[in-house]
Amino acid sequence: MIIQSEKISLKHLLTVEALSDQEVMGLIKRGQQFKNGAQWSPEKPQYFAANLFFENSTRTHKSFEVAEKKMGLDVIDFDSRTSSVQKGETLYDTVLTMSAIGVDVCVIRHGDENYYDELIQSRTVHCSIINGGDGSGQHPTQCLLDLMTIYEEFGYFEGLKVAIVGDITHSRVAKSNMQMLNRLRSEVYFSGPEQWYDKSFDVYGEYRPLDELVEMVDVVMLLRVQHERHDGNESFSKEGYHQEYGLTIERAKRMKEKAIIMHPAPVNRDVEIADSLVESYQSRIVEQMSNGVFVRMAILEAILNGVA
Repeated sequence: MIIQSEKISLKHLLTVEALSDQEVMGLIKRGQQFKNGAQWSPEKPQYFAANLFFENSTRTHKSFEVAEKKMGLDVIDFDSRTSSVQKGETLYDTVLTMSAIGVDVCVIRHGDENYYDELIQSRTVHCSIINGGDGSGQHPTQCLLDLMTIYEEFGYFEGLKVAIVGDITHSRVAKSNMQMLNRLRSEVYFSGPEQWYDKSFDVYGEYRPLDELVEMVDVVMLLRVQHERHDGNESFSKEGYHQEYGLTIERAKRMKEKAIIMHPAPVNRDVEIADSLVESYQSRIVEQMSNGVFVRMAILEAILNGVA
């Protein structure tokens, strides 16, 4: 795939579907350049960013903050627990306020799917929106850092066999990744509890038992069990899940020598993955976290190119 050198300009980043293949690969390549020491050349002397997180987050929230500070952006402090949200202020009015006071870009995580529709259709909200996760919808920045990690490892996507394993129905990471990996012509497979799998995903890949997949795939991408998005009726045993659907030490021994292990984190050790595998030589979980900073720098640059 040929990547042209001109800069990427985006108004918003809401879903991976809205990105062209050239934009996806351009953001990955630019993330690699930032990782290798490239510097951003801003077109204005000052930019303001606000991170509006209405759901708990460590990696996405803090890696955006580090990315913003590495780029010299002025980061506006926001905590929903001490904001006017506690007085009944809506997300729309919070973002409207940020736009009105001069914030250039808002990174938002919210429990409602497609929360951004109202914001981007507004005639009075002028700031750019980066989707940091919308309910069980999408997580485009996690997808891009995952793609960067895979591309660093293999140098290509076409023909790679990738297994997405676990709580797929409730995972915004899974939905973004299955769409983009399929579009980049990787071979996508699914595994995990069948009650957490939806037949609509068949358009992107094929469901198979994990014991069949571990020996054939290049990437084992594990997902956290998302208790907060379940209705509370599912019976759940950590040990039982690990033995039936998790990457146990025994299963990992059957992986191909050059296959890698991925997980968006937070990791439930000894549930979806054996504790000793989290930092094993085949694991790229720590690398994913590191790459999150650099690909988010690339995303912010593309957004601010569109602002300038």
